[in-house]
Amino acid sequence: MKIKLCDVSLKKEERRAVDRVLASGKLAQGKVAEDFEKKFAKFIGTKYACAASNGTAALELALLALGVGPGDEVITTPFSFIATANAILYTGARPVFVDVLEDTFNINPELIEKKITSKTKAIMPVHLYGLPANMDRIMEIAKRRGLAVVEDACQAHGAEMNGKKAGSIGAAGCFSFYPTKNMTTGEGGMITTNDAKLAEKIRLLRNHGMRVRYQHEIIGYNLRMTDIAAAIGLEQLKKLPGFNRKRTANAAFLSSRLKLIEGITVPTVSKNYKPAWHQFTVRVGSKYNLSREKLMKKLALKNIETALYYPVPIHLQPAYKNLGYVDSLPVAERLANEILSLPVQPNLTVNQLKYIIAQF
Repeated sequence: MKIKLCDVSLKKEERRAVDRVLASGKLAQGKVAEDFEKKFAKFIGTKYACAASNGTAALELALLALGVGPGDEVITTPFSFIATANAILYTGARPVFVDVLEDTFNINPELIEKKITSKTKAIMPVHLYGLPANMDRIMEIAKRRGLAVVEDACQAHGAEMNGKKAGSIGAAGCFSFYPTKNMTTGEGGMITTNDAKLAEKIRLLRNHGMRVRYQHEIIGYNLRMTDIAAAIGLEQLKKLPGFNRKRTANAAFLSSRLKLIEGITVPTVSKNYKPAWHQFTVRVGSKYNLSREKLMKKLALKNIETALYYPVPIHLQPAYKNLGYVDSLPVAERLANEILSLPVQPNLTVNQLKYIIAQF
């Protein structure tokens, strides 16, 4: 039987919740989505949460609500899913890429200030794979330079830094509920914030600029979440702490054994940080006895799913080369050639974990 990289856990609780919404006949964003927002905000530790149609929409809405637009620049990482940078482009602003750290895969705070210009409006760090970025340093820079911070926490549901959850530190935090994430709504997103005016602006933007039905205060979008998706999300949110505990145990098991193998580098966890372990990503170096590609093929033959998140950094993607991105970002480029994500999802058994280790 194949050991899956991702295994969506949808049970009778989610089905019953969806059935209740279907029976109500009220499917669009309504009271169920509002309940989901309140409970997600409480989980993250913010005053407000605003549901959206997906994680990309969440990122775009947060930036737009902060006033990011044409002529502005937003500093971010090249080592992420392309939605991170695309959301910046959608506002009319330009992504400015800063290289990453080898040990956490996240943006290198010490390189940020060199990229700040008079056009810089915000910094968007990514908590990649559920490993938290160095928010203390990023927030210090942002505060001193008068910049907003939007956390791309799309892979970091429940990750913590010094007791604070990802998505509760910057001006806004953005989450995705795509099926592969630590919790899912099928498709969906969420923006968390402690700023009442920002939350209000986001809610206007996502709903065609309406506060009162058919009275459009601003030009907005249709980026709402359905009550069907929210019903799934409410049940998944109840299970998220348990999912994350299992992911953490699985990651600890894999780390403790793989770190002993020459040529395999396991992720580094900073002191007082608790990753959400969306992915467990190792680096396959030249000292390992197989190339990364040969290791992937070997694991596939043993019915173990793996993946490359992400094989081409954003600044090297054809779409971005066409926009004039030519700078070399050596750490991100090197990592892209070494990374390999292994199963860490919560449905893994101890025997499956031992089987994965045995193939190395």
